[in-house]
Amino acid sequence: MARYLRPMSDPRPAFVLVRPQMGENIGAAARSMLNFGLEHMRVVAPRDGWPNERAVALASGAGRLLDTAMLTESTQEAVADCTYVFATTARDRDLTKPVYTPEAAMAEALARGRDGQKVAVLFGPERAGLENDDIARANAIVSVPTNPDFASLNLAQCVLLMGYEWRRLATGAAGSEMEMAGTDWVNQAELEALVTHYEDRLEQAGFFFPEGKAASMKRSLRNMWSRMPLTRADAQIFHGILRQMVRWKERG
Repeated sequence: MARYLRPMSDPRPAFVLVRPQMGENIGAAARSMLNFGLEHMRVVAPRDGWPNERAVALASGAGRLLDTAMLTESTQEAVADCTYVFATTARDRDLTKPVYTPEAAMAEALARGRDGQKVAVLFGPERAGLENDDIARANAIVSVPTNPDFASLNLAQCVLLMGYEWRRLATGAAGSEMEMAGTDWVNQAELEALVTHYEDRLEQAGFFFPEGKAASMKRSLRNMWSRMPLTRADAQIFHGILRQMVRWKERG
């Protein structure tokens, strides 16, 4: 499968299907995306492998999205070049993040895309949706105001809904602009480096105690970092702060 990097002049978000289970749903999602002019699909570890004949059959004319989609083994890799990530989920979570409706999320995505940022939207597997580790990598959550007694949406339905809101806003709303004062937004690979830097040093300092809570503590810290609208300059400052604190401690 081809790996692409969309041009920075293209404001359209990437739709990331995380561990999809059925080729039919991948094909239907591709068709839904193309209905609304979205062509940047990324597929993370599809259960039934790739390429998938059932996906091609259900794409019904949108097969070129499958041909040019990015295939990755992890969510981290799929969003590494993105500066802002939304996670779609119908369940209550214990992660504190901004929560958007589909309309508000796509308005934000449009504004950021026109500002030159790369935006991604995560969609979880059919059976249970996104895992907390996936959502922890996102900057914000998209929650659809569905019937609380029957909240689950089919994967392709959710893609269709988000695509519709994107197209409606992109064809009828004015873009917003922001001056970046000589810097760019941090992308997910750069954020990952910052998270790892702090995790490593905090590990050495014995911060993650007791051991049984280390994983949840790290997830909470990652969630905190992902909520922050960081520029590359901000990230360098945080790296520099930690390096200087370590040097000071070693001198002391």
